[in-house]
Amino acid sequence: MKDEFLTISSTGEGYYTEKRSKFLAWAHHVESADEVKALIADYRKRYYDARHVCYAYMLGPERQEYRANDDGEPSSTAGKPILGQINAAELTDVLVVVVRYYGGVNLGTSGLIVAYREAAALAIADATKETRQVEELVNYDFPYPMMNSVMRVVKEMQPRIVSQSYDNTCRITLAIRQSLAEQLRQKLAKLSFEDN
Repeated sequence: MKDEFLTISSTGEGYYTEKRSKFLAWAHHVESADEVKALIADYRKRYYDARHVCYAYMLGPERQEYRANDDGEPSSTAGKPILGQINAAELTDVLVVVVRYYGGVNLGTSGLIVAYREAAALAIADATKETRQVEELVNYDFPYPMMNSVMRVVKEMQPRIVSQSYDNTCRITLAIRQSLAEQLRQKLAKLSFEDN
């Protein structure tokens, strides 16, 4: 099971020019389609005088949710080449936006494909890449006297503590790399009151 993925942690910028047309590009870390919509709306507002605001995004560790948008450019000349660069870099949770200012000279379909591809590649290359782990949440309820045993397991397996509450029954929520989640559940299940 593959439980890590490659994304970006900083915004990357790129600039490409061809026959007086300017292509301004940005690569952003995003985690939802709503985030994508908000960023695209912001770019459309900020670059209201640009001819096209094209983009592509890829979401989720499985890289199953994606979209490419040509924004009025000839079909598959903008969004697809941008998405192609995201795929070439094997990234996910990423949005690449390319704003085009028309320079008065038609580039033709092959010229557009090259321009959008290059602008996207420059923005991606400018961003900081990072490998992240797919985490799974593990909830565990236990009586207070078992606290030391639970914390020993936490110290040993190093999950991230998401939340904890201590009452008559204590509850802890842990986030751990997906491939280790079952092992953590088993270790917690093996704890018994007699261990204390």
